[in-house]
Amino acid sequence: MSTATDPAGATPAAIAIDRLSRYFGERTVLREVSFELPAGQTLAVLGRNGVGKSTLLRILATLLRPHSGTVTILGEQLPQRGWAVRGRIGLLGHEPLLYRDLSGRENLIYHARLHRVPGQRVEQLLEAVGMSSRADDPVRSLSRGMVQRLTVARAVLHSPQVLLLDEPKSNLDPAAGELVEPLIGRGCGATRVLTSHDPQAALVEADLVLALSGGRAAYFGPASGIDAAQLRELYA
Repeated sequence: MSTATDPAGATPAAIAIDRLSRYFGERTVLREVSFELPAGQTLAVLGRNGVGKSTLLRILATLLRPHSGTVTILGEQLPQRGWAVRGRIGLLGHEPLLYRDLSGRENLIYHARLHRVPGQRVEQLLEAVGMSSRADDPVRSLSRGMVQRLTVARAVLHSPQVLLLDEPKSNLDPAAGELVEPLIGRGCGATRVLTSHDPQAALVEADLVLALSGGRAAYFGPASGIDAAQLRELYA
């Protein structure tokens, strides 16, 4: 597959990556990946398991350091200025980042205090994700779908400018997916980077696509520029 030209034009980039590489021991996970994502747009990161999708999101979330290349988010370079941008990023990853022995409400209150968010926001989000009636139950007693709803609330609690979404609707039934859609969907207003095991659904969500193969960018360009045959080749 060929790499497409960035169609962003003059729109300022919320995320700019240039020749990013990351290794784990002798294994290269990301190889000189480059792209720019304009503010307010959505990038879908596609590819088979193990090609570096989650690693890329963890680097953008300031949880991992790149071994080479440059990463800039909201005008701040990582990792040097990670502290300056961390509070403007929301991460919804495979780990819920919730304390299992605390209730959902206690977890959100804790994160609200970290971000200096009013307590009223906690109650609004508990209602928005349909968890008000179970908000005082320990997280360890909740189903995976309920935990995922709380994880969505935690990720958007501080109204982040950039949302990093790793399989955001995993463990959610259709009704729960509809509940969280206003918070993390296209209309949420944030710049989004998302991964999905459903590439067709991801294309509907995305403005741009980064397809990874062997840790390299096999395609970067508009979502409309990658077709079914290319997707089959990517996942073959």
